[in-house]
Amino acid sequence: MIALARKTLVYEWRRFVPVVLAVGFSGLMLVAQAALVLGIFGTAAIYVKASSADLWVGYPGTQSVNFGQSIDPDVAMRLRMDPDVLDVEPYEWVDGDWRAQASDSGSVSVYLSGVSVSDGAMMFDQLLGADMRARLREPGAVIVDEADLQTLGLNRDVSRAWINGKPVRVVGLLRGLRGLGGVNVLASVDTAREVKGEPDVRGSTYYVARTRIAPELVQARLNDVTTAFGPYEVWTADQFASRSQRYWLLDTGAGMAVLFMALIVCLVGAVITNQSFAAVVAGSAREYATLNALGASRTALARVVIEQSCMVGGMGMVLAAVISSALLALAALYHVPVAMTPLVALACAVLVGLMSLLSSVMAVRVLWRTDPSLLLR
Repeated sequence: MIALARKTLVYEWRRFVPVVLAVGFSGLMLVAQAALVLGIFGTAAIYVKASSADLWVGYPGTQSVNFGQSIDPDVAMRLRMDPDVLDVEPYEWVDGDWRAQASDSGSVSVYLSGVSVSDGAMMFDQLLGADMRARLREPGAVIVDEADLQTLGLNRDVSRAWINGKPVRVVGLLRGLRGLGGVNVLASVDTAREVKGEPDVRGSTYYVARTRIAPELVQARLNDVTTAFGPYEVWTADQFASRSQRYWLLDTGAGMAVLFMALIVCLVGAVITNQSFAAVVAGSAREYATLNALGASRTALARVVIEQSCMVGGMGMVLAAVISSALLALAALYHVPVAMTPLVALACAVLVGLMSLLSSVMAVRVLWRTDPSLLLR
């Protein structure tokens, strides 16, 4: 029966083209939706993922990076006292109001990140090279994503602006810095504190640390202490990144809306695939009736349909993979926040395969109604 299924696909390929396209379209919609979800909500953790810190220390119960509150500078002392902590540095978070030099531009909400400008610093070390980090040592110097220039009212000739009324100057552009809900701006810790209006405050929104052993072991030790150093909580980098993404994805209306759209995409893809495959089986009703009259059981014919669905599903997934790869590369070129992981890609492939298999099972119902008497009409 496998040979029959394969030969039918070869000699009647025009009949199966719409099914392959339907499966490919379903796979493309799933991959695109998944890539947008990962890309958009992955930016909520860009501060963690673009840094090499093993531990993050912040105010207890903080749900996302942008909800941080200042903690006592004694916390940094507690971190340095631990023998397995190699390095500690502050990370200052400031919600700002950006106004460009151009008089006709309005204000823009920005997230100002104050980072260490020391050589080998952990914060944003996957984006900031040594030259870029050195530029931030200048008072009032900031770095933005090149895709946000128009949003910030900047161009190659206009580099000055104000954040919360404090003058700043753009000294560099990066790629991969775009955030969720606001524009990310990088500055030194001193510049961030100046913009915040607290230049003499020694505490920080967060402290990040690098460890010599598994960060989970150090985290457990640091969390199991008295509050003599002030209130704080320690998370590993993976925990804090997941915590931020989970908040934006599950605890906000925007996240639930995106998940609902993903469900709609799955349902639409399943319906399209099912109808396309059912039409193919219905169009071959007389051929199946002939085989049934010649002695082929309906179970054997149903197996042919299922085998065809597996082959068609495989071709559709290959088509979806090729088109999806091209579209994701194009989206990244135009700064659209998309991302994909092998696990998510595998999940999309499994869903498409299940949709194809379910469609074939639904189409088999047509076979059970097929009777050799059709040949007499």
